[in-house]
Amino acid sequence: ECPLCLLAQPPEAFPSLASCEHRSCRGCLEQYLRLAVSESRVPLACPHCPAVLQPTDLQQLLEPALWDKYEEFLLRRLLLADPGTRWCPAPGCSYAVIAYGCAECPRLTCAREGCGTDFCYHCRQPWHPEGPCAPLPPAPSLATPMARLAQQEHPAHAESEDIKVCPRCSAFIMKINDGSCNRMSCTVCGCLFCWLCLQEISDVHFLSPSGCTFWGKRPWSRSRRILWQLGMVVGAPMVISLVAGIAVPVITIGIPIYMGRKVPRGTLASLLSGCQQCLSVSSSVLLSLLMSPIITAVTVGVGVPLMLTYIYGVVVLSLCR
Repeated sequence: ECPLCLLAQPPEAFPSLASCEHRSCRGCLEQYLRLAVSESRVPLACPHCPAVLQPTDLQQLLEPALWDKYEEFLLRRLLLADPGTRWCPAPGCSYAVIAYGCAECPRLTCAREGCGTDFCYHCRQPWHPEGPCAPLPPAPSLATPMARLAQQEHPAHAESEDIKVCPRCSAFIMKINDGSCNRMSCTVCGCLFCWLCLQEISDVHFLSPSGCTFWGKRPWSRSRRILWQLGMVVGAPMVISLVAGIAVPVITIGIPIYMGRKVPRGTLASLLSGCQQCLSVSSSVLLSLLMSPIITAVTVGVGVPLMLTYIYGVVVLSLCR
């Protein structure tokens, strides 16, 4: 039975993949890959796990036109990850120029046959010898002209969806404006960015005092952010003491109780006699009683300094700014 379509299939209908041991029928795999390539989600992963599919498998499953698209998307993603890549701004030209050390001589020329457009290395716009680069407009939260027209015709739909651009490759990305997760990943270049501030982020962006929240439709106001940071600085000792005071007895007592209830279980318990089960539980509880103070000390000894460093380092620094 195929785990995707839930239909019984003959064994020859399940192609083997070099990346992992998961199996799906050829029809489901082809449909999955067709949708993934059309959405420019490269590199492609197995539909059941994060394992990246091998090019030999993809070439057998994809049609020639889709395979060419996949290679093009993959190449564009690799080029977009290179900070020296500049794309020709001429209409209809998608030629990439890889330029290094062009800060002092910023004039670039597209080498595609029949194009030859001159453009600027800094602002990535057509060459402007008469003056400095024009300031780039802020990353738009509006859509393309067609989408703006649709927003005028369907205002209710415009409130439910929003379109912004990727801060790295400027690809348009649409998100339902319902306060859902603001951690976005561009399918074109793989950039991880915040939907609220449109900045490339790390995993701790929403823990930093930036005002951006993991869930929510807009970042906090300046006054609310400052009040929250002041509250963290003033109330940190009390909150950290309370958390540590709760964590110490919970870890110290909870681990032996958990081990006593957990060991032994399942088929192992059925194979042991009553005395053996009692001995197993007693030894597990005794070992956990010896280990739980060490675990508690390491948890509190590492966690408390980290929290204090963050609050009186990062947060205070942000308040000073």
